[in-house]
Amino acid sequence: MKRLSVPRFRRCGHAPGALTPEDQAAVDAFRTMLAALRDAEPWTPGRCEDIAVRVGPFVERAHTRPGDDHGPDLIAIALQHPGGLYTPYGDRYRKLGWLRCETDKILGMWNPAYAPLTHAAAGLDLPDDVGMPAANYAVHVEARRPDNTGYVVLRLGPYNQTWLADHDADRLNTELAGKAATVIPGFSVVAKGALFDVSDHESYDDPYAADPAVLLAAAIAREVSV
Repeated sequence: MKRLSVPRFRRCGHAPGALTPEDQAAVDAFRTMLAALRDAEPWTPGRCEDIAVRVGPFVERAHTRPGDDHGPDLIAIALQHPGGLYTPYGDRYRKLGWLRCETDKILGMWNPAYAPLTHAAAGLDLPDDVGMPAANYAVHVEARRPDNTGYVVLRLGPYNQTWLADHDADRLNTELAGKAATVIPGFSVVAKGALFDVSDHESYDDPYAADPAVLLAAAIAREVSV
């Protein structure tokens, strides 16, 4: 685990008397934060509680999406304001949505003592680049020759959860069952889950705007009519 830089508090050594209530509160908060960092509660896959993740030199609160894990290395998260889910974090926060987070960026379960380490505590919004790509998914219907060359017949997306994409891929493969090798002569056609390519979003059909099976039939009809 990488070491985190923590804010330093300094009080003038010539200040007379005991600490002021404000100074004492700052010292107590600092000690609590150090203890929380030292004894962070470990995160384990599948837990639905909020976690603490590194975003550059800061620590942020994040909500996990159980069931949307990608093995031990990646999970889907949504960054939250340290004040909680319903506290606005600015325009950029609203646009970020679900993100793919490498699990080595996870410090452990969220602890309110981490709040001083967030962008919000520094009076900042989340940056344009938080170092995590969007966690959106797709279904690609591919036509493959026997030599494994081919092309994509239909792209569906974005889906915001892998199980939704997998469900539609399974459904389309059921539609193709028994005829996948004949719908486009010389090709085998199969539907697969994939990552959504935001830069090529115009090539995707919206799976929520029309029945994916209808979109598949139309795409195949276009191919065989060429």
